Amino acid sequence: MADAAAPAPPTAQLAAASISSDLEPPTTRTRIRAILDAGDSLAGQSVVVGGWVKTGRQQGKGDFAFLEVNDGSCQGNLQVMVDKEVYPLARLTHTGTSVLVEGLLQKPPVEAKQRIELKVKKVVEVGEVDAAAYPLPKTKLNLETLRDFVHLRARTNTIGAVARIRHQLAYATHTFFDKEDFLYIHTPIITTSDCEGAGEMFQVTSLFSQAEKVDKELKENPAPSEADVEAAKLVVKGKGDAVAQLKAAKASKQEITAAVSELTKAKEIVLRLEERSKLKPGIPHRDDGSIAFENDFFKRAAFLTVSGQLQVETYACALSSVYTFGPTFRAENSHTSRHLAEFWMVEPEIAYANLHDDMNYAERYVKYLCKWLLDHCREDMEFMVKHVDKTAIERLELVSSTPFERISYTKAVEILEGTGKKFENKVEWGIDLASEHERYLTEVIFKKPVIVYNYPKGIKAFYMRLNDDQKTVAAMDVLVPKVGELIGGSQREERLDVLTQRILDADLPLEPYEWYLDLRRFGSVKHSGFGLGFERMILFATGLDNIRDVIPFPRYPGRADL
Repeated sequence: MADAAAPAPPTAQLAAASISSDLEPPTTRTRIRAILDAGDSLAGQSVVVGGWVKTGRQQGKGDFAFLEVNDGSCQGNLQVMVDKEVYPLARLTHTGTSVLVEGLLQKPPVEAKQRIELKVKKVVEVGEVDAAAYPLPKTKLNLETLRDFVHLRARTNTIGAVARIRHQLAYATHTFFDKEDFLYIHTPIITTSDCEGAGEMFQVTSLFSQAEKVDKELKENPAPSEADVEAAKLVVKGKGDAVAQLKAAKASKQEITAAVSELTKAKEIVLRLEERSKLKPGIPHRDDGSIAFENDFFKRAAFLTVSGQLQVETYACALSSVYTFGPTFRAENSHTSRHLAEFWMVEPEIAYANLHDDMNYAERYVKYLCKWLLDHCREDMEFMVKHVDKTAIERLELVSSTPFERISYTKAVEILEGTGKKFENKVEWGIDLASEHERYLTEVIFKKPVIVYNYPKGIKAFYMRLNDDQKTVAAMDVLVPKVGELIGGSQREERLDVLTQRILDADLPLEPYEWYLDLRRFGSVKHSGFGLGFERMILFATGLDNIRDVIPFPRYPGRADL
């Protein structure tokens, strides 16, 4: 047993001793956010700062230059002053240039807008820019144009702010569920189950690459004919006869061993020829014309997930309160400002929870996110108010502090029908609410978030619990101003017989869902959950109009850049 009183190993010394002398020393860099937050209290301190030049200008007849440098840690820029004796100024002032500089923080003149600036003593590194070719000029580009430069657009003020807001919402999500004693479960990206039953899924297959390899091989080395295989079999027969004759003649062990070796080689050639004779160009098909997925990597049809819900339910039925947070995929050929082919979902599942519990969790979670942004992302939210949506902060304050209205789907339809307003989409019981209906309820009727519950079973998924009226299911949607539906959830169907029939009624095969039915066969439990579209939450918070601008690398029909 180790001595409990033994001193801790000198890790700092060990780490220092392990550093090779031919490596550069580590970079100790101060983030610009820390400097701007502290302001002139840091005057007189020497720091190293790195970032990208937003604007640069030479002054004093070229004796010095002012650079506005941003490192992404905050919305604000640090003013950096460089003398021509320190570094050639023309190589520093172009927008987009990256710099790593060392200098002294100082108070600027009284009339300056800045509280602190950096006087450079040494330029450590420079990443120069060809100003004529750089696609992000000083003048502001619209967001649609920036989508053509997805690899550079994070350098703009708007996309940088969105990235920080997105980060804070993700951090707040994990913080909320951790405080609520939920476990974070990683669900698979590749699945054989369709949670939504819509069939609009991306196929995951290696059949195309296999077919390309086979086609190339057959062009270079055509498949053997039946005659080639038969000829090889005759060779095997001849080799076999030779072995038999040697054994009958009681030949030497060496002669027999050599003959057996020849026979083995001949048999291997036959096997290879028979295998190659089966090769056919193109994707393998069954006799009925369907694709032979048994020849695929997973030996069955597989897809990119449309939701982690079904899988995370397995853990809810063992660990009580769980959630998953990850990318999901829909092969919808939709070009609207609200749809992506790849997007992120937050999906909690709670054992022993009914629909009422589900609504309570959803409301608390949304309020928590809004309050978190107000407390931790104020600067970026103020930027959104100034440049994107002047009501963005008001909207967060409203949602974070106001009880959500709760009405049944039937009541919502009655209210909408009673307004006398002519909507583009028809309002009728049995038809899903359109975005314009959802926004009308939240922005005009109630002027706050609304939870609509008990939807017609015909417009909801098979796994939602059938209500006693046999017409509706225990489903709910959280509707918010600006975007409409933010969350969709339900109490899950825990009754084996009812769930089985619901799968059949949806014209889905039972076999892929047998594991899901097992959760009801073995210790079934009442449980509920919901899904929040993460990008929709960012749209709601920022006030931006297009979902393609709130995800780092948007995927939509015709575009999968990078």
